Amino acid sequence: MTGRRLTSLLAYVTATAAGASLLTGCGALPGAVGGSREPLTVMTWAPDRTKATNMPGMPAMAQAFARWVNSSGGIDGHELRVLTCNERNTSEGAADCARQAIDQKAVAVVGSYSQHGRDFMNALEAAGIPYVGGYGVTDDEFTSPLSYPVNGGQASLVAGHGMQLAGVCDKVALVRPDTVDGDRLPSLLDSGLRRAKHGGALDIPAAEDAAEYTRQAGRARSGAKGAGGCVTAVLGERTQTFFDSFRRLPEEKRRGGSRQDGTDGKGGQDGKGGHVRISSVLGSVDQPVIDRTGGTHSPFEGAFVTGWYPEANDKSWAPMRKVIQEHAFVDNRVDPADTGVQTTWIAYTVLKQVVEALDRDRITATEIAHALDRGERIDTGGLTPALRWKYADLLGASGFPRIVNHQVTFQVVRQGQLVAQKPGFVDVGETLLSVT
Repeated sequence: MTGRRLTSLLAYVTATAAGASLLTGCGALPGAVGGSREPLTVMTWAPDRTKATNMPGMPAMAQAFARWVNSSGGIDGHELRVLTCNERNTSEGAADCARQAIDQKAVAVVGSYSQHGRDFMNALEAAGIPYVGGYGVTDDEFTSPLSYPVNGGQASLVAGHGMQLAGVCDKVALVRPDTVDGDRLPSLLDSGLRRAKHGGALDIPAAEDAAEYTRQAGRARSGAKGAGGCVTAVLGERTQTFFDSFRRLPEEKRRGGSRQDGTDGKGGQDGKGGHVRISSVLGSVDQPVIDRTGGTHSPFEGAFVTGWYPEANDKSWAPMRKVIQEHAFVDNRVDPADTGVQTTWIAYTVLKQVVEALDRDRITATEIAHALDRGERIDTGGLTPALRWKYADLLGASGFPRIVNHQVTFQVVRQGQLVAQKPGFVDVGETLLSVT
């Protein structure tokens, strides 16, 4: 074995060992940062190896971030210790992760994913631990005074998606989870559609962990059929499963026709050339999903997608890509095009800037929360508008009062790549304020 290969092998083993505790309950990333300032312990949790949505890239990105900052002295001299926890997509798992964060004296929970906001947020509030940059999938993240969201959550995505579809779809069918949080999605989509004087969408609830969706796919196609019809699915990881069922609907029920937006893909229509377009939001459809389903031959070719952030190839992501290349190069969970990874990067950017602004030997959870409440301004390098959680910056929308970033991006799948359908951000604040 050559010296170079031995070095590569040692690097691989070291990196693998550092991430071995990821999502196996609770693990800590060791560090070698010296100095008089106290270490900074935080937690990142996400579900992994479940039947519903999985987000292993979020804790993995957190660990890569820690390796990066610790390699150059930590955050303002504080060694960053990242605890990880498998939330398991259950209320018990979410509560267990929150208890571990409390027991390990974490000063914040950063860049995490859970659909069980009530089960973890109450515990964090009682312990005074801020929840910084959660994925944005639950209402609790936008109501708790100790939550500091970096995006507008699923609410802004779905409301914005209605705005995106209003100009191109005559009929819209929405397939969404048959859950408490899923029950809010029809009114959010309709609020965006009606901004353009469009009628409401057909609402089709579905189990979020089903193995196939033939019945729901048939209802959706019937509800959207005709020129300009669109079927949108917001089912997290099961969105791909839904559209596979949609693609497999019986051939004899299809209708001929042409595309509406001038793209040349065959996906995004009702099978082979029909009028019905498909669409979704980031997190349900993203670049990794498109790559896994065929790239330029993906059934998502031509699909409309609403996101929180610039497309994955935007130059604003260059710093994150550099960190991934240098500190997570053997970890295939860390995909820079994954929305969870992107959200975690932004969340840790918030943490880093707040700790640097505090400039203290010992950092507490209360100090982090107070700094954010006082209006510490966070620059994310163009990935979001400047973030600030002072009272005057809160949108105050009904059900989502903690939203401070109400910008989304309109994207479309062209030649196997998510690209901007429209440059820059679109403000959905007024749309969210109109949701009933």
